[in-house]
Amino acid sequence: MPEVDVSHPHAARMYDYYLGGKDNFEADRVTADKALSSWSAVRTGVRENRAFLGRAVRYLAEEAGIRQFLDIGTGLPSANNVHEVAQSVAPEARVVYVDNDPIVLAHAKALLTGTPQGRTAFIQADLREPAKILAHETTREVLDFDQPLALLLVAVLHFIPDAEDPKSIVRTLVDALPSGGYVVASHVTPEHDPESVHGLEESYCTAGVPAQARPMEDFVQLVFDGLELVAPGVEIVSEWRPETSGPRPTAVEVSNYGGVARKP
Repeated sequence: MPEVDVSHPHAARMYDYYLGGKDNFEADRVTADKALSSWSAVRTGVRENRAFLGRAVRYLAEEAGIRQFLDIGTGLPSANNVHEVAQSVAPEARVVYVDNDPIVLAHAKALLTGTPQGRTAFIQADLREPAKILAHETTREVLDFDQPLALLLVAVLHFIPDAEDPKSIVRTLVDALPSGGYVVASHVTPEHDPESVHGLEESYCTAGVPAQARPMEDFVQLVFDGLELVAPGVEIVSEWRPETSGPRPTAVEVSNYGGVARKP
C-alpha cells in the first residue's frame, strides 16, 4: 500500500470522523473540529448525503435498470455502500470504486466484497485526472462503456475549486458515458447558511484541503448541463425522494443539493 500521510487531513477521513468512524487521524480530527465549530450541522449534512446516495442508487437499480456504477470519491466504507444497495436489487450489478486516499483503498479491499454474480473493484486515482480513471485497466475490465452505467460524484465536487477547472473534469467523465447513462451528484451550498458554510470552507482551505461551496445554479451548470434531470430535479438531498413522511432536517442544517440526471 502506498505510504499514508497522516500529518495532513484528508477529506475522506474527515467524512469518516463526521460519521462516527474510527479510520481517521489527529490531523483529520483537528480540521474537522474546526469545521464543526463554524458549522455545527456538518454531521447532519454528511448523514443526509449518505442517505441520498443510497436512495439514488436504489432508484437507478430498481427503476432505471442500471447495472454498472462508477463511484468517484468513494470515501471509507460505511453503511449502505453502493454495491450493497445495487446488488441487493440486482446481484449481477458491477461497481468500480475510486478514491485518492490509500487508506480508503486498503479498507475497501478488506471490507467491500460483493455478490458472486456481480463485480466490485477498487482503484486509487484522483478525480482531477478523469482520463486516467476512464483508461484504468480495472475500470475497463469491470465496466462496459457500450452499456448504460451510472457515474456517481457524491459530496466530492466541492473539493475541486474553480481554479482546477471542474467543468472540464465533469465533461470528460460525462462524455464517456453512453446514451442512457446517468449522473448522480451532490454538493455543499452556501445559500441557506452562508456564514457557517464559508467558515467550514475556510477551515478546510487553511488546512490544505481545497474546498468551494457553490450555489445551486452553479452546481446545476457544472454537472447537469445538457442532461435530463430525473424528478424531482435538484433538491436539498434530504428532500430527494425521501422514503418516509416523518420530520426531516431543515435546508439550513443540510446545506447540500443533490440530483440524478440521464444522458440522452
